[in-house]
Order: sequence, then structure tokens, then C-alpha cells
Amino acid sequence: MALPDLAVYRPGPLPGHVYLVGAGPGDPELFTLRGARLVAGADVVVHDNLVSPAIVDLAPAAAERIYVGKKAADHTLPQDEINRLLLRLAQAGKRVVRLKGGDPFIFGRGGEEMEVLVEAGITVEVVPGVTAAAGVAAYAGIPLTHRDHAQSVVFTTGFLKNGALDLDWVMLARPQQTVVIYMGISRLAEICRQFIAHGLAPDTPAGVIERGTTHAQRVVVADLATLAARVHQEGVRPPSLTVIGSVVGLYPKLSWFEPAAQPQASPLPHAGCAVVHEEGRK
Repeated sequence: MALPDLAVYRPGPLPGHVYLVGAGPGDPELFTLRGARLVAGADVVVHDNLVSPAIVDLAPAAAERIYVGKKAADHTLPQDEINRLLLRLAQAGKRVVRLKGGDPFIFGRGGEEMEVLVEAGITVEVVPGVTAAAGVAAYAGIPLTHRDHAQSVVFTTGFLKNGALDLDWVMLARPQQTVVIYMGISRLAEICRQFIAHGLAPDTPAGVIERGTTHAQRVVVADLATLAARVHQEGVRPPSLTVIGSVVGLYPKLSWFEPAAQPQASPLPHAGCAVVHEEGRK
């Protein structure tokens, strides 16, 4: 595939810089050209658990790869140590690409990392990625907005910093709205109860997508009253995304992605090919 020479107007990675790069929701072919280019020129790639190995492999053979993935109750490095690691690498003059699943600024802690770096005088570039809400819902055939169903969409988290599930339930339970919940699978029963207690009908469509956009994608659709039990019965595990709202009712009609027919790793061009790749969540 012939592509324009993006280097004409987008320079490659610079020493002593950190690039916060969104790696997308899972399928490596959803990675951006800018991200791919930066990975291909990195000295160090610092990557999370949800980043596809195919994206990490775009880095040069000599590049250092540092895994700092975080799963529930299993953090390779605490966030403060990740911040210090990025700072130390940049101060050593490295071209640092910080790869984060999804988008760095949507539940990816990219803002926290950037604050520390900027305060220390390190220059930072942010490369957006396809956030899980958009990518995973699209691959599940669930439109987040629809004129007949939802005029607004809200992204929220089911895993707060202090461990409490203290959300604005009144706002979240408004009608004609889609709610996408990141990292909420372990609290799903409580989440569904709160939505019902704050006004949504028990038969409101709701669904959970496990490992969305990948060959392992699985979708469980029910309603608020029964979703948690269905998800438990099916043994759904993280990474999973929860979608609540009448748009979920369109899933049987609009579902298009057939995971079983997909290759386990989408083919990506090697860093030496015409498509040269660039940058990089919990």
C-alpha cells in the first residue's frame, strides 16, 4: 500500500522527549500512522497490559521494551514509579514512547504522567488513540448514539482511585443516553442495582463486551435486571466494557464482527516498510 511520506510534515521521535501514545482498543490495525512512526524510532517503549504485541514489535530490535502493565490487584509498577521511570528515561536523553491501550487521556492516566513530566521540564507529545468505548462498541455493532435511542453518551469508570463506587448515579441514569463503563466488571451487580434504583427500568438493554476488537471478542447482552448473573454464568473476565442504554438492543441486528474468522494477529508492516509507525491505559 503506497502512503505519503509523513516525515515531510511530522518529524520523528526526538531524544529526551516522551510520547504518550494511544495504542487503540486491541486490534493492532486500529493503531495510528503517527503512533507507528514513533514506535519505529523509539529508544525505549514503555507499554501497558492491553497493548497488542504486534504494536510493540514495531520497535527497532535494539530498542528497550519495558512492561508496566496493570491488572486488577496486580500492578507490575505502581503509578508513581511509572512516572519516575518515564522521567528518568527522558532525562537520560532517550526517545521514549509510552504506549497505552485505548487513548492516553481517557481513563489512561496520561494526564497524571504528563503533569509529572511537564513539571520537570520534559517535552511531551500526546498521540490520540481509538478509545475502547468507540472501538469496542463499534466492533460489537452497538452504536453509542442513535437518533431514535440516545442523544448523548457518557464515559465513566467502575474503578475509582479510592476504591469506592461513588458515581453521579442521577446523571448516569438519565433516559435517552448511552453509558459506557470502563473497568466495572468486578462491580457489575452493584452498578446495575444503582441504575435501577436511580430510575432506569430493569428491562433497560445492557451488555458487556470482553476483549473487544480482537479474535477473542465475546458479547453478552441482557438487561439491567439480569446482566450481572449472565456475565457471571458466562465467566466473562477483564478486559471488558459495559454498555447501558437502549442502543444495546440493536446488537442482534447490527452485529457484524465475526471473531472466529479473524487472524490472531493482524498483519502490520514491519518498521522498515513504507508504512512507518509512531506512538501510546490501564
